[in-house]
Amino acid sequence: MSFAPIPKTGIDPGAARLSDYGRARQDFTWAKARALLDGLPGGALNIAHEAIDRHLATPRAEKLALRFIAKNDSVEDFTYRQLAQQTARFANLLRRLGVQRADRVFTLLGRQPALYVAALGTLKAGAVFSPLFSAFGPEPVVARMGKGDGRVLVTTEAFYIRKVAPVRDRLPGLKHVLLVGGRTAKAPPDALDFDAELAASAVDFETVPTRPEDMALLHFTSGTTGKPKGAVHVHEAVVAHNVTGQFALDLHPDDVFWCTADPGWVTGTSYGIIAPLTNGATMIVDEAEFDAERWFRILQEQKVSVWYTAPTAIRMLMKLGVEPIKHYDLSRLRFMASVGEPLNPEAVVWSVKAFGRPFHDNWWQTETGGIMIANYLTMEIRPGSMGKPLPGVEAAVVSKTADGRVEPIAEAGAVGELALRPGWPSMFRAYLDEPERYNKCFADGWYLTGDLAQRDADGYFWFVGRADDVIKSAGHLIGPFEVESALMEHAAVAESAVIGTPDPVAGEIVKAFVVLKAGREPSEALRKDILGHARLRLGPAVSPREIVFHTSLPRTRSGKIMRRLLKARELGLPEGDLSTLESDSR
Repeated sequence: MSFAPIPKTGIDPGAARLSDYGRARQDFTWAKARALLDGLPGGALNIAHEAIDRHLATPRAEKLALRFIAKNDSVEDFTYRQLAQQTARFANLLRRLGVQRADRVFTLLGRQPALYVAALGTLKAGAVFSPLFSAFGPEPVVARMGKGDGRVLVTTEAFYIRKVAPVRDRLPGLKHVLLVGGRTAKAPPDALDFDAELAASAVDFETVPTRPEDMALLHFTSGTTGKPKGAVHVHEAVVAHNVTGQFALDLHPDDVFWCTADPGWVTGTSYGIIAPLTNGATMIVDEAEFDAERWFRILQEQKVSVWYTAPTAIRMLMKLGVEPIKHYDLSRLRFMASVGEPLNPEAVVWSVKAFGRPFHDNWWQTETGGIMIANYLTMEIRPGSMGKPLPGVEAAVVSKTADGRVEPIAEAGAVGELALRPGWPSMFRAYLDEPERYNKCFADGWYLTGDLAQRDADGYFWFVGRADDVIKSAGHLIGPFEVESALMEHAAVAESAVIGTPDPVAGEIVKAFVVLKAGREPSEALRKDILGHARLRLGPAVSPREIVFHTSLPRTRSGKIMRRLLKARELGLPEGDLSTLESDSR
């Protein structure tokens, strides 16, 4: 079944940050977006100044900037002034350690105040911030810190002993280790106590006047094979973080904003730290991992108004149904958005039933640094669509001509590679020390994303799949997302992933891996019923020929299903880089 568009209802367009999409696209310039920020003398620009320091001369100085909720439900609050002081202490600490501009400071921490202080303090000091996900083991840590030439690591003693000590001899550039939460006799003798060193540092620091093109953030993203790539982002990225937070997430200064993403990933930095602070909002940070009841309670008790989460979490909530949500007062929640991988149309429709409002999906990548395509507050939502490009972003579906040139496809509905015109402020400036790899991402004036998409006649973009995920069967190009979404419409299916497997006649056939909802048991009858549903929904050319029941699907720690890992295991191929693998479902 196809889903009807969800109209823009109950919205006061005048109160929205993006009230008229067409006019905004016509009038917008990145220079105007830059003028929304303060900057520093002489044309300098520093993310930390825009996120914190510029608020100190306004009434927001004493406003709650960050509320940290620990696993035991204890709360620690930071006003904008207090956050400015703590980040100044960290910047002074880095200076005392001899850290220079452009030196790389890594964090290996869970969601705790020290991570946010270190991130913003690093930027304030003119150094480069690079977060590591706390669940990484020794090899992913050494791969990223070695490639990034990390000079400082902020972590805990337990993490250091388990994840860093085994590979410390392979990190000759690592000069300083700061341990959050104290140290014991097990700590290395050269490690410093983060809390004690921070307390001994001054609360005044003059933010380094970095240039807009100075390196600020280093985010690692895994390829299908080989070592992770280090995407370089500069201080000018804050221009995009700020304005896309307004346009795509409708952030206002009076919002209570909760981004559930970990800062170990780009979403957790761009929209879990920078965008809410540049917009003067209050941001919620929860130390604990996903727990549906806890999440509903946080939404209610903290009066969250804007919520940004991942499709994986939404699908996990869907398993519980609508009834549990009715026990909570979520009346303050006015806008919900999703990111990380495409949001299935069934989840969008479900969210209207469950919350009284839809999740607004959006699309971007580590490389783009910020949201590029989105479903906006004042726009009709077409479930399953990525939405429309941000003002200032030119997107197209492109193909290669016979002579190898890249050109936009004019025909609506045609499948091609999603491409963007370079020039937005948060565009990555390099893959660290890999210029050839970087240059391959660009051709004929376009950044080639590696994602296949369609654009309909009204300008909405629709995700088809990663170029290397698309299935070619009997002359048909089959996008896995379309098949997975259709499978999820079956009453028994909670999640699905599909791959192509070799077939001597068709070239490839579709094979599906399915996770059932709680209370449903695998059976041959259920398998046939799901196959019949898919065949009826998609037709024989596109529907799966085979279904395998799994208890879980392999995914990255940021929530993306790893189809290529399923395919590698199915075909006995090399599994490639598994450093971001969250779970094993074999």
